Amino acid sequence: MSQDQDNFRDSIGTIKEDGKRAWVFPKKPSGKLYEYRKYVSYVLLLFLIASPFIKINGNQFLMFNVLERRFNIFGFPFYPQDFHLFVISMIIGVIFIALFTVAFGRIFCGWMCPQTIFMEMVFRRIEYWIDGDRGAQIKLDRQEWNAEKIRKRVLKWFIFFIISFVIANVFLAYLIGSDRLIQYITDGPAQHLSTMVSLLIFTGVFYFVFAWFREQVCIIACPYGRMQGVLLDNKSIVVAYDYERGEAENGRKKWRKNEDREALGNGDCIDCNQCVNVCPTGIDIRNGTQLECVNCTACIDECDTIMEKVNLPKGLIRYASEVEITKKEKFKFTPRLKGYTAVLVILTGVLVGMMFLRNDLEANILRLPGQLYEHKEGNIISNVYTYKLMNKTTKTVEDVHFELISPKGEIKLVRNENFNVDAEALAEGTLFIEINQSALSGDKNNLKIGVYSNDKLIETTTARFLAPRSYK
Repeated sequence: MSQDQDNFRDSIGTIKEDGKRAWVFPKKPSGKLYEYRKYVSYVLLLFLIASPFIKINGNQFLMFNVLERRFNIFGFPFYPQDFHLFVISMIIGVIFIALFTVAFGRIFCGWMCPQTIFMEMVFRRIEYWIDGDRGAQIKLDRQEWNAEKIRKRVLKWFIFFIISFVIANVFLAYLIGSDRLIQYITDGPAQHLSTMVSLLIFTGVFYFVFAWFREQVCIIACPYGRMQGVLLDNKSIVVAYDYERGEAENGRKKWRKNEDREALGNGDCIDCNQCVNVCPTGIDIRNGTQLECVNCTACIDECDTIMEKVNLPKGLIRYASEVEITKKEKFKFTPRLKGYTAVLVILTGVLVGMMFLRNDLEANILRLPGQLYEHKEGNIISNVYTYKLMNKTTKTVEDVHFELISPKGEIKLVRNENFNVDAEALAEGTLFIEINQSALSGDKNNLKIGVYSNDKLIETTTARFLAPRSYK
């Protein structure tokens, strides 16, 4: 690669030499891979929009209520008490993405990232419908503000705003829950002004991202583009230009009919620049792997179309690794991939096991800080405790009471002995534990306490019991 060809690394593709924004007008993609991407995108769009409104055992399928610290992942509820499970699940997600990045590059960005899906499959397609393809968009951008331009701009901006408003509502459903969102909509915005203001702020953010900031989210804001530079190696499969075939001995050359390119030493690349024109981030894939490339495969489809027209083999730009291009080696499951896979399998097994061991009702009983034991008649020692019962289900746990499993003793609640714990609610209170001195050993004793619902043991927990040193 010459020094001139390497100058692209001095700046990102969306910045001009004078430092101003270089607006990208990509050509409308077409081809086999683009059709596959559309099917995948529509399925994921349906998933993203429907997930907050799907219920499993009464739990929202996906919810990330940060303010109330309540999270639902695939129908499993997570509370502050389950923070360790939530952390493990997030680590699994990161390792899963890292594994696929090492193996297949930035395929997540091009095929599954919500930013790419909404940008390329929703907003960009609306733009093609209103403004036309690349040439028409460039012409419209340079055009004076006449009636046609105003009409197209206002129509596009209005539709973009409506879609951004819909996305903001779905986003809010992930944060506060779909039931609460529907209730707020039913009540009307006047009853929930703070929520309406938040909704408009989210709408403004999404509108800014998809109407103006666009591909710069992937290039500037998203850390994943930088992370892939650390994770990729010469065995990673990425969207790559086969420079061995495309450049040959004497480099690329414009197409001329009936010319023997092989005899002239020219490669199969006819320097048509269509791979550059179709790129949504404005890069030239022939310069090699770049942080701006999101592996969207638009250049693959475009290059295959051109190769077909000039009767040259397809695959000049394709999914390939560096070693495949230079040494013709096929993909192998490397020790690095095996290491990521092993960690992923182990963590997934740990998470599944902990999920099965997790109880629907979590009990915590702690001694009241600053309080010592109390002597009572009949050689009884009493300690005071606070309890918290977290019901993680969508059903009320009825007729709850405590019993001392070991050692023998009695538990007395400050309020009624039996009570209910509402669905997805926290029950708190105070209780006394009274034990005969003869059943104690030493000044610190471990207690095992059972939590019962309708006389059925549903949870056990432990607590520390203080007594005088002289007692056994």
